[in-house]
Parts: sequence; C-alpha cells; structure tokens
Amino acid sequence: MHHRPPGPPGLRRRALLGGLAGAGVLLALPGLTGCGAAGRDDPNTVTMASNRANPAQREAVRESLGVYEAASGRTVEVNTFDSTSFQESVNNYLQGTPDDVIGWFAGYRMRFFAERGLISDVSDVWERHFEGAFTDQVRSLCTAPDGRQYMVPDSTAPWAVFHRRSLFERNGYEVPATREEFVGLCERMRADGLEPLASGIREGWPAMGMFDHLNLRINGPEFHLGLLDGDHSWDSPEVRSVFGAWADLLPHHQPDPLGRGINEAQTSLVRGEAGMMLCGMFITHVFPEGEDLDDLDCFAFPEFDPEIGADVVEAPIDGFMVSGDPRNPEGARELLGHLGSLEAQEIYTAIDPQALPTHLDAGTGGFSPLDAKVNDMVASAGALTQYMDRDTRPDFASVVMIPALQRFLRQPDDIADLTGTIQRQKLSIFGR
Repeated sequence: MHHRPPGPPGLRRRALLGGLAGAGVLLALPGLTGCGAAGRDDPNTVTMASNRANPAQREAVRESLGVYEAASGRTVEVNTFDSTSFQESVNNYLQGTPDDVIGWFAGYRMRFFAERGLISDVSDVWERHFEGAFTDQVRSLCTAPDGRQYMVPDSTAPWAVFHRRSLFERNGYEVPATREEFVGLCERMRADGLEPLASGIREGWPAMGMFDHLNLRINGPEFHLGLLDGDHSWDSPEVRSVFGAWADLLPHHQPDPLGRGINEAQTSLVRGEAGMMLCGMFITHVFPEGEDLDDLDCFAFPEFDPEIGADVVEAPIDGFMVSGDPRNPEGARELLGHLGSLEAQEIYTAIDPQALPTHLDAGTGGFSPLDAKVNDMVASAGALTQYMDRDTRPDFASVVMIPALQRFLRQPDDIADLTGTIQRQKLSIFGR
C-alpha cells in the first residue's frame, strides 16, 4: 500500500474517489479571473486557487482544509482549475482579481512572479512557523533574489526511472548504475521482446525530462540551471553532446513517441509491454492500487560521467503563495502556516499517491518501499532541480523548447542546426 495514516483508510479512499466526479466544479476559464468574490470581503473567509485537479489531489486538499477550518473557524472557498489552463493563464490571472492563496510551483516559476510584485512576501510566515522545518535546498527554491520567501512548500513529486519489480526479478535484470549498464539493459530488454523505454511525447512537455536528466548527468547541475536561466549558449559542444547522447538512446524508446500521449506510455509499463519509463511520481496515479502499485519500483537515472555522478534529483516542489494584494491578508497567511505544517503535509501526502512531504519531521513509518526509496533519493541529493518548464522562463519553455524537442525526435540527425535555432530564439527572449 502507499503511505497513509494508520488504520483502514484504503477502502475509504476508494469509496471517496469513486464519488468525486460530481464534487465541486472544475474551472477552465479563459483568463482565469478570480472566483468566489462573494466572500472575499469577509474576514472569516479565505479564497484559494488550486491547480490540483485530479480526484486524489482534490480530496487531499479538501481533507487538509477541513482540519484548518475546524481549528480556525474560517471558511476556505476553493476554486479548482484545470492544471494546464491555469499554467497557461496564471500571469493574466495574477494581474486581475486573484484569490488570496494560490497553488503554484517553487523555483524560477515562483521567482518570476515575485520579481514582478504579483505575489506577497511571506517571510514572516516562515519565521513564525517554519524555522528548521525544511532543508536549505527547499528553502532556497522558495526564495526570490531579494532573499525573501514567497512560497510555502508542501509536497514534491520526484522523477526517476520506474519499472515493475517483478519484471526485473523474472528476467534477472540488474539496476544499471552507469551509461554502459543502462544501454546494456536496454539491449537485453529489446532481445526479450520488450520496448525498453516507454515514451509518450504527444503533449510535448514530457520530452523535457529526458533532456534534463541527460544534461544533469553530462554537464552537471550548475551548467544545467545556468543554461535554463539564459547564461549559456544552446549552440555549444556541451548542449550538442546532450542531444547526441539522446540520439544514441532513441532506438531503445518506444517508436513514434510523438503519436503517443504520456498516459498511453505509462499504461504500457503497467501492462508489461515496456520495461522502464523516465517519469515523475505521478505515474502512481496510473497503477491500480494493490499488487500492481506495490510492484512499482524505480532507480535514479544512471551516471553518464563519473566526475559528474548521479546524485542530482529532479524533484519539483509544489506549494502555495499569497497574491500580491489579498483581500484577507491575515487569513491568507494563517492558511499558509497550516498548509506547510507537518499535520497538513501528512494528511495531503497520505491521500495523493504521487506526493511526498517536504517537512523534515514528516514520519516515514507508513511509507511504501517505493516512497522510502524516492524519499531517500531526495534526502541524499547533491542538488535538486525542478524540471525544465519550472526552471526557465515560461515563454522559452513553451514557445521554443517544446517545438525544438519535438523537432529533434523527428530529425535526430540534425543537431547542429537545431541547437543554432534554439540559441537564436533564446537570444530574442532572454536578450543575452
């Protein structure tokens, strides 16, 4: 079973999720104008925009907020938005009439809004509630260049190479630690009639994960983050080496990745048609609870250069911000104090199978073996990154990199022209 509080909540969760289809309204509105305005002048009401829209996430948010409402006497009006629509429209939303509290991402995506004055400094919340509660790495991801905190973290969904434990045991596969071992395992799987690496890139963004991991293993985290921040040239030997290594791995991917969605690729792993998949912990939503989910295992993306190693983990941190001019600033800050608390994180991560707590005091006794393994990967990481579309400008990620990565998958032999094109577009966006 996945991590959850003691007792018999497994049946309870299945019953709850089965009845969630009609619970609440999922909003996907152009411009994402702030909702819940009727209660926004009430000091006992706090409004919250949530981009956690799948059934488990919505129930986890609801359970956590129920504890806050009972303890505080306040009501939280939750407006749940389709995650993709929210991500595409959040800039306009924040400049309109946003909710008091907003679910969002740590790292560059948070700093982008902090530097523009669209979200509030919540350093006082950290001082009151969270001294020593998070690692320095997590705190830095919630900190803007001015040295102040603008987000409270509550969970992470790290990336790794996932596989079925029973498949590895049945076929005698060993977890690869190096590039050579990884390629050798892919070749063995191909000979055994498996697609070594499940791959679904129809949506575009999943391709970013492979580029990130190869760049981190070949060039290291400092170069990787500098590249995404506009400090390095995309038309460089370092970047071309990343695409070259990826081209070498393409024969081991499922064919026609652009014609397959990420859910289809994940399903091929569930069915045993593919041997491995580089993915985030959200893959747990696809595996049925019980024996299937218990069979899910993972390992860190292998080392490609011994001098670089393999201890950098792509661990996107999710959390909550306060809008730039909240109608209920006191209530918003109190709510953030709850959402980042140990109690709230343990409630939330017990229900959402993809999420691990970020609080240092979170108990691990109820973790599944998979949770424990991934948690140890994060705890021992030399550095944490967030994912390409969180570690760089939104316009660069969507306008430049998604089409570029799709082009690479169609024309993997055209690397020099590809990197030159990316660099020219990068200069026009970053100005350097």
